Amino acid sequence: MPTAHLAGNYAPVAEELTAYDLPVTGRVPDALNGWYLRNGPNPHDAASGHWFFGDGMIHGVRLDGGRATSYRNRWVRTKTFTDGAPLRDREGRLDLAAGVANTHVVRHAGRTLALVESSFPHELHLSGSASLPPGICDLDTAGPYDFGGRLTTAMTAHPKTCPVTGEMHFFGYGIEAPYLTYHRADAAGDLVVSRPVDVPGPTMLHDFNLTAGHVVFMDLPVVFDLELAIAGTMPYRWDDGYGARLGVLRRDDPYGTVRWFDLDPCYVFHPLNAHDDGDRIVIHVMRYAELWRGGPRSGGVPERATLWRWTLDLTAGTVREEQIDDRAAEFPRVDDRLVGLDSRFGHVTVGEGPEGGALLRYDLRTGAVAAHEFAPGRFPAEASFAPADDVPGGTGWLLTYVYDAATDRSDLVILDADDLAAPPVASVHLPARVPYGFHGNWLADA
Repeated sequence: MPTAHLAGNYAPVAEELTAYDLPVTGRVPDALNGWYLRNGPNPHDAASGHWFFGDGMIHGVRLDGGRATSYRNRWVRTKTFTDGAPLRDREGRLDLAAGVANTHVVRHAGRTLALVESSFPHELHLSGSASLPPGICDLDTAGPYDFGGRLTTAMTAHPKTCPVTGEMHFFGYGIEAPYLTYHRADAAGDLVVSRPVDVPGPTMLHDFNLTAGHVVFMDLPVVFDLELAIAGTMPYRWDDGYGARLGVLRRDDPYGTVRWFDLDPCYVFHPLNAHDDGDRIVIHVMRYAELWRGGPRSGGVPERATLWRWTLDLTAGTVREEQIDDRAAEFPRVDDRLVGLDSRFGHVTVGEGPEGGALLRYDLRTGAVAAHEFAPGRFPAEASFAPADDVPGGTGWLLTYVYDAATDRSDLVILDADDLAAPPVASVHLPARVPYGFHGNWLADA
């Protein structure tokens, strides 16, 4: 019997498909012209030691002029996929061009990149951003991308692009010193900043925070464990002795001092957003009270993430921690045009449950919560916001893949973000199942 992360809708799909003129219930908005792409683990040998380890597969739907014109899924062809190359050779040297590229897919400076936090990005061919060479299809892998040789660490799967400057901020972390390195690429895609950040040990830094004036790192007590690595599972566990803190770096002084703020032990995979508020920094996160105590396979009480607000007082040197909601959810997103700015609305995903999944829309100013509750047996993935106008934080749609357990198929569901409880604006019926995965984006045509 397969393990949980290889069963049901976690199980990989075996084929790469291309389909055209997809059937739609409802009406695809005419303004949606581009690609919806989502990445996730899909082991090509149908086996892996942990859900996080499967080979990356991109699932993409092309929308044009009120139609769903195509669907395509493709594995990201890293050296690990094509040649079986391990992340480390026999001498223990790290091969950053290997890996699984299974966590996110983003666009910056005209390049579409598949990301995983243990390796280099892998560039994908995508129509609308560059002409495809003869014989090359959308979502084919161009190869590893290291910013012209300037990137010498892994790259987080959660870079953040400043909507004001167009700069992409990111970091790399690893199990050898320096454990953390901060990077910045300018709007043209040139890597212009790389600097180590001093942290005491090899923690799992999955994501971070960006504001108009600051970068905020999360140094939290989930640490590397060699025995777990040798066992072939996720090599991190909870450490009561490590502590938890936030590191604040001024964006106008990227090589300057990082100020550290202590907070209660916890873990955060994904923040919702952050912004400056005078001499304070306000951060909304999906917070776990703890994660992987005893290791990822230890069992015990399932971990649950709920929405919290952290307020850093830069004058007093303190952090105020407040729980906003008690409903378990994950995969928080905002309108990307408000990353690092004061966004009123944020969206999160409620995954599997006894009835069905849901998408929640938080009004971070009033505390109101709207929900789209899916029918029993229907479960959404992370939802991306697609704007309907040129006003950041304005009207738009949420796009998400939804799995239907009764049919063992998936749809791309489009919801009105301002009327979340309403029936879907459109449901694009896909020719195959899209397994549960991680992150993606709506990439509108330029």
